[in-house]
Amino acid sequence: MWLLDMLLRCSGDIAGLEARKDINRLARVLKHRKDPQVRAQAARALGVIKDSRSVAPLLRSRKDPDRGVRFEAAESLGKIGDARAVEPLTEALTDHDWYVRLHAATALGDIGNPGAVDPLISALKDRERAVREWAARALGNIRDWRALGPLMLALKDSEGSVRDAARVALDKVAAGRQGSSAF
Repeated sequence: MWLLDMLLRCSGDIAGLEARKDINRLARVLKHRKDPQVRAQAARALGVIKDSRSVAPLLRSRKDPDRGVRFEAAESLGKIGDARAVEPLTEALTDHDWYVRLHAATALGDIGNPGAVDPLISALKDRERAVREWAARALGNIRDWRALGPLMLALKDSEGSVRDAARVALDKVAAGRQGSSAF
């Protein structure tokens, strides 16, 4: 029973830190707490706050041994949208856990930086369907013409959800190209 009370108190503490936008304390929780669930909650809270001062502690968390912390950190980095996260998130596209790769792809699409295009194109060949699907979605959000050919190939993916995501992404890329053409 004492363990449950302690976990509830930690959750309340994280919610309070989030409400007060206490980035420094959340960063300390993210770095020093032994409980991975509490670290993951702190990573999520930093994304809710959306302050660029959270980028450095979240970047450190991408190497956390717990997958929950890594995927929450990736998701939060996408919510913050800071370009400093692009390269580390492209590295996370090769994480051994597919769920972390999926969240890295999603975050890269949220950030929308063209520097993520080539790694996301590579992620279109991931062994996990969900990673391929979200890589296609991310490429659609970035709307870079370099994704046209690889997205066309993704229309032949064995999974319908990947084909559907590629189709929508192609429409976005084509619309972005039309909007940027100078007459």
